[in-house]
Amino acid sequence: MPKRSVLDRFVPLILILTVVLAFFVGFLWQKVLSLEKNAKSGTPTTATNTTQTPPSQPTVTLDKIKALFGNKDLITFGDADRKVLFIEVSDPSCPFCHAAAGLSPNVNAQLGAQFKLVSQGGTYVAPVPEMEKLVNSGKASFVYIYFPGHGNGEMATKALYCANEQGKFWEVHNQLMTDAGYNLLNNTVKSDKSQSGTLANFLKSVFDPTQMKSCLDSGKYDVRLTEDTQIATDLGVSGTPGFFINTVNFPGAVSYKDMESAVNSALGS
Repeated sequence: MPKRSVLDRFVPLILILTVVLAFFVGFLWQKVLSLEKNAKSGTPTTATNTTQTPPSQPTVTLDKIKALFGNKDLITFGDADRKVLFIEVSDPSCPFCHAAAGLSPNVNAQLGAQFKLVSQGGTYVAPVPEMEKLVNSGKASFVYIYFPGHGNGEMATKALYCANEQGKFWEVHNQLMTDAGYNLLNNTVKSDKSQSGTLANFLKSVFDPTQMKSCLDSGKYDVRLTEDTQIATDLGVSGTPGFFINTVNFPGAVSYKDMESAVNSALGS
């Protein structure tokens, strides 16, 4: 049997050391890349911060709700002294906002059986008309706030602000929240400023189209929408529709049946 040289005896050891060294270098390189990535993104690298705590919901107090009625830039009905204070956070292009308005039976039907209106043989009671009744009777107050829950409601919301100037909010609101309004906003007008004439013409039965187009083209409410969105965010609303009855939050197109106990409690009945 031939005698092995010293070099032959050390070859296996050299190979093992080479593999170990390559693994260690690769590990260090991945660590450097990870640190660089975290440094750029601002992500903490300590083990105790690997899981981020979700932001807490803001506390909504009655004073915070009442303060909205003192904001003259918002669309408000009534004052902060009434027993029932309604807040609606909405987007006129949102299907669930249309469901809550109760004027788009086709939209309600498409959303499922739980949104089938009483007038259609279902059990869903749209909350917005019930709120409007209580506001008109003097028992409640109401604030309307825009939030981009669906993405095509900017022009329609500006139209609501233009209408509110002339005391025509509900007339324009109710026209926009029909099935025809839903289709127009989502398929034609969207948030396109060049469609101001189309939107104004759609509303001509309830509002002077020349006056509406002029108001929409002025851009006077562009900043208002941004401010509305911030107010909604401060209330903890992240989707539409969102409702408050005093400080009680009702996220989504909740049936008025599920809100009624909160209303009666506030009224003391």
